[in-house]
Amino acid sequence: MSGLTTRLPRHVGQGTKFHPDPERQSSDRARQPRSGRNGHQDAARISAVPTAAGGIARAAFARAVLSLPDVAFLVKRAGLSVTQLEDPTIRIPVGHQIAFLNLVADRLPDEFLGFHLAKEIDLRELGLLYYVQASSNTLGDALRRTERYCSIQNEGVVAKYRDDGAMRVSLHYNAVRRLSDRHQVEFFVTVLVRLCRHLVGRQLRPVRIKLAHRRTGLPHDLAACFGCEFVFGSAADEIEYAPASGRLPIASADDYLNKLLEKYCEETLAKRRLGATSWRVAVENTLAPLLPHGQGRLSEVSAKLGMTARTLERRLAKEGVSFLDVLDDLRFELAKRYLQEPNLPISEIAWLLGYADPSAFSHSFRRWTGNPPRQLRAS
Repeated sequence: MSGLTTRLPRHVGQGTKFHPDPERQSSDRARQPRSGRNGHQDAARISAVPTAAGGIARAAFARAVLSLPDVAFLVKRAGLSVTQLEDPTIRIPVGHQIAFLNLVADRLPDEFLGFHLAKEIDLRELGLLYYVQASSNTLGDALRRTERYCSIQNEGVVAKYRDDGAMRVSLHYNAVRRLSDRHQVEFFVTVLVRLCRHLVGRQLRPVRIKLAHRRTGLPHDLAACFGCEFVFGSAADEIEYAPASGRLPIASADDYLNKLLEKYCEETLAKRRLGATSWRVAVENTLAPLLPHGQGRLSEVSAKLGMTARTLERRLAKEGVSFLDVLDDLRFELAKRYLQEPNLPISEIAWLLGYADPSAFSHSFRRWTGNPPRQLRAS
């Protein structure tokens, strides 16, 4: 799809209002241009860089090397080096891993790259995390340890385990933009499903899998592998299993080994403590699921983040942005992605972005790109 990479300066087309609620407008108000933000503010935004062990990126690199002559160029575009991808002892920034997966998927092309990579990987490549899971007594114990130690593998995504009638594992993003990720999170859920089946020695099927990004569906072969309902465009990333699944025993359980491995995991965690998150990223990740419900307001987001609207505005200001900057930028990024889905009508895209009507969305898109959304979709 062409024509979606250029965005006009913010001052073009500003000044028009569409909704009585200013926080559901297209943010067409005069704001400080990006060039006016100084280097100190930009540095403040990047207060922490979560890293990952990099197994997913290395699996994608191995596949790309086989068929793409320009793989070194893709590596560089993602902000990585070939050395990082060839040396399994080097940790990789999570944002760069996501970018590399996106580039490889587009170039191969493989729209379901994350699923495909996860089907092929040896679960033992999870390293210490795998062995502390496999030596646990029950599946619930293994998933509780996944929650505790998942950052050893990836600091940008936090797993949460719940057993409140149904057994659930949800994924939450930490200092990483959820918007940019599709293949990594699909890799995670596929590996988790495979892991649960491997640990209990049966073809355990989830009840449903929810993912926050949108897809029109899965190919039949992939859907058959999971054997459950998939919900895309959800408010959360979550795998749900039937009640009592957490009590299923693990054949390879070993209490002595598990206690020893937990000690090693705790020592590893103590060495890797991630600093403060970016408030811009936190706002963006909170905003995305609220937009379709008309709740993309400062008051709603600040409440979900556990602070007053004024406090959140102050923290964003320290990073050189405003709430309306984040809202506007998020809508633009989501719009580009949604327009690549041929089955999504413009009216539904407008609703998904929190606009009251399609004309408001079209006006914003003209301001962002200089073209109406229908023209860019047609190209």
